[in-house]
Amino acid sequence: MELPDEASKRLEGKHTAMVVCWFLGNGCLFSWNSMLTIEDYYVYLFPNYHPSRVLTLVYQPFALGTLAILAYHEAKINTRRRNLFGYILFFLSSLAILVLDLATSGKGGLGTFIGICIISGVFGVADANVQGGMVGDLSYMRPEFIQSYVAGLAASGVITSALRLITKAAFENSQGGLRKGAILFFAISSFFEFLCVLLYAYVFAKLPVVKYYRSKAASEGSKTVASDLAAGGIQALPETDDVESKNQERLSDKELLLQNIDYAIDMFLIYALTLSIFPGFLSEDTGKYSLGSWYALVLISMYNVWDLIGRYIPLIKPLKLESRKALTTVIISRVLLVPAFYFMSKYGDQGWMIMLTSILGLSNGYLTVCVLTSAPKGYKGPEQNALGNLLVLFLLGGIFAGVTLDWLWLIGKGW
Repeated sequence: MELPDEASKRLEGKHTAMVVCWFLGNGCLFSWNSMLTIEDYYVYLFPNYHPSRVLTLVYQPFALGTLAILAYHEAKINTRRRNLFGYILFFLSSLAILVLDLATSGKGGLGTFIGICIISGVFGVADANVQGGMVGDLSYMRPEFIQSYVAGLAASGVITSALRLITKAAFENSQGGLRKGAILFFAISSFFEFLCVLLYAYVFAKLPVVKYYRSKAASEGSKTVASDLAAGGIQALPETDDVESKNQERLSDKELLLQNIDYAIDMFLIYALTLSIFPGFLSEDTGKYSLGSWYALVLISMYNVWDLIGRYIPLIKPLKLESRKALTTVIISRVLLVPAFYFMSKYGDQGWMIMLTSILGLSNGYLTVCVLTSAPKGYKGPEQNALGNLLVLFLLGGIFAGVTLDWLWLIGKGW
């Protein structure tokens, strides 16, 4: 039986925690989305370097390599330091892009491009720290927190797209309009990342509901939450006796992965397919229609909006897909979107392309939340943390595969 006091602690600050999770999710991808969204500025600065594909290709190995190391050592890593390091790195690299552009007065050239590629790699390292750390951390709390965090990831895409449409409309005809938009972007991005550092450092750890779940994870043998508990004003739990430490034994990463291999492959396939189409194919290979230079921006905005909507659908219980077989079947059937996009870009009009892009976004967001909230059920805190890290590792692996496959659209284009 749960004491009334404990039950209230388990819910106290729940809504605040959901809002903070949303902001932290947003911060995890805001800098990177800003870089993707001002792609047209980089295409104009570096016409010969394929920036929309190269920057993503630089970012991914850093994100994937760093997360593989972090996931392997996850049980011994201080989660608080890891997440704060990631958010501070996001803040500094967003600032660096701003400084680089101001220092070079918006001039192109190979030197500047290499500088931007290096910062893109740093974004990858920050992403691996934050995304794996946060999903692992939230996996042993309430499912709503993960849903809120993952919705924040998608919201960063919507916010950056909306800002981009506004800056394009405002600055399109002015001298250096593209550059003004880009500078505004990274100024906002730097501010936003700074806000995330403050939220994680001073607000999140002090919420009663967060303290409750972290204490619970610590009592189940988690070593990663001690400094987060200290930040919330709770001292580390005393050493336990042999009987208790028997209860604290957890499955190894390998055992967890084998038990959840279908979920891991699901995450890989969702993102491999999405990233083989978005954003490279959408921003370069979609033909010319009446929307002109607005067309790629409209497609990317539609993808982002529907991706966000898809992440809220599983909150409606009857609409949430929980059967493991059904999830895998739906995820594999998304492969049909590849021929659909290919024929639509050749023979369809822009309305059909916008509809297909919306389906791509909606299914991406919906399936991500279904997998991430279903997988951790039934495990102890430390195991849920490890499983969250492993699933994000497969998600990033899928993104890397998708980004690489994205180059296949260029075959036959004489490149």
